[in-house]
Amino acid sequence: MIGIYERGAGVLCAISSLPNEYGIGSLGDEAYEFARLLKKAGVKYWQILPTVQTGYGDSPYQSVCCFSGNPYFIDLKALHRNGLLDEEELQSAVMPEGDIDYAKLYECRFNLLRLAYARFNVRDKDFTAFVESREFDDYALFMSLKSRYGGTFDTLPDAYKYREKLAMLEFRRSVMKSDFLFWQFVQFVYRQQWNKLKAYVNSLGIKIIGDIPLYVAYDSSDVWSHPELFKLDKNLRPTLVAGVPPDYFSESGQLWGNPIYNWEVMFEDGFDWFVKRIEKAKNQFDIVRIDHFRGLDRYYAVPADKEDATEGEWMQGPSVRLFYEIRRKIGDVNIIAEDLGISDAGVTRLIERTGFPGMKVLQFAFDNNPFNAYLPENIRENSVVYTGTHDNDTTLGYLNAMTDEEFKDFKTQLRAALKSENVVYPFVTREQAVWALNVCALASGANIAILPVQDVTGLDGKARMNVPSTPDGNWKFRMDKMPSRRSIALLKRAINDYNR
Repeated sequence: MIGIYERGAGVLCAISSLPNEYGIGSLGDEAYEFARLLKKAGVKYWQILPTVQTGYGDSPYQSVCCFSGNPYFIDLKALHRNGLLDEEELQSAVMPEGDIDYAKLYECRFNLLRLAYARFNVRDKDFTAFVESREFDDYALFMSLKSRYGGTFDTLPDAYKYREKLAMLEFRRSVMKSDFLFWQFVQFVYRQQWNKLKAYVNSLGIKIIGDIPLYVAYDSSDVWSHPELFKLDKNLRPTLVAGVPPDYFSESGQLWGNPIYNWEVMFEDGFDWFVKRIEKAKNQFDIVRIDHFRGLDRYYAVPADKEDATEGEWMQGPSVRLFYEIRRKIGDVNIIAEDLGISDAGVTRLIERTGFPGMKVLQFAFDNNPFNAYLPENIRENSVVYTGTHDNDTTLGYLNAMTDEEFKDFKTQLRAALKSENVVYPFVTREQAVWALNVCALASGANIAILPVQDVTGLDGKARMNVPSTPDGNWKFRMDKMPSRRSIALLKRAINDYNR
């Protein structure tokens, strides 16, 4: 496996958070402009959140298909340039600036994509080859069934729920033009636009860090098409679901609800399905961040009938055997291990044996404990340091939540941390402390330092992306405009000062 990466700075910004006219960031002009700003600042890494098609709750960590592309990210202007949307239709997609309105997007965006599909030549040779590869067959069938019947897959008529062969063949024929090829079209266009954007970003000398959840959503083509790979009962309902016990983020733990993998069954064919999932991510991104990496050593399983995560059990995962199979079948993969939260000797051994860098979050560093693993002086070179992640408040939001006494104590600790890095960076106010923490990350010994775009631009808690264990109000943050010239200049100066 590959662990050591070139020293450099990165920015965390979801595709959805990019500003444009159409309600949500896309793979269009705004993504190219943002990449050029990163290049201007000297940034070497652009980290994004999962780019998958979201399901209920709009979370990128709950997808209808774990290797799909999000149809909301398709560049509508490109469809217009290609004659698939007219000017009036394009104008109908215009939405106000600010946070993403997923309800409105859902109401109008798929209607536009269907108009584009109606004008698309389904006999196009590239599209025909894409469909004939059968990569998205299960996804297209799953989405076609949802279009017709709604609900979750376990509420489908039994012939479809259990994928009876003759029934599925007949259904596919009946929806071939109306739905099946539409969902293939959506993924075809997304793939074309993504490949073009990635090639451009790479041409600027910037690597894309992608993000994949450890688990998949229950109501997904993944579970529907491979129920044997998950802990389900005879009615295809989960018996155990994923989560984490009480921790920093939640006193009752986090009950994610994702079905648990049947690792014993996966072991029999060398984890073939999971290896192929990693291979798809390897082909899509330059570096793959695996969310909740610790669950590959031991995972927390909660009985499916529980209302929170306080009553669960730690169970043994595939550990290093999985990564032996990954390397044997697809070679080296650039991976970042999200190893935050509860850790133990098993996780530590797994990271050491794979060589993957783990994550360090500075917002967790300042508790007056000199042995805190997130303090800069304790951060190793083979690490990725963040001021905060998508699950944290923005740094300004984090600081604004402190009392005056707490902030005074924080300043003392941050100044000591900067001193340990031989850095003098004067700051007094909370706003100034945001950049002091940014500098602390960039000056650290970690090979990669990632700053959320909210911290680069100094946004407060209103710009927070996600609050764990809260079902509503998340994943909506979107910039009103690109980072200012001043923000980019500050970032460039810090990158130069600290050899990134």
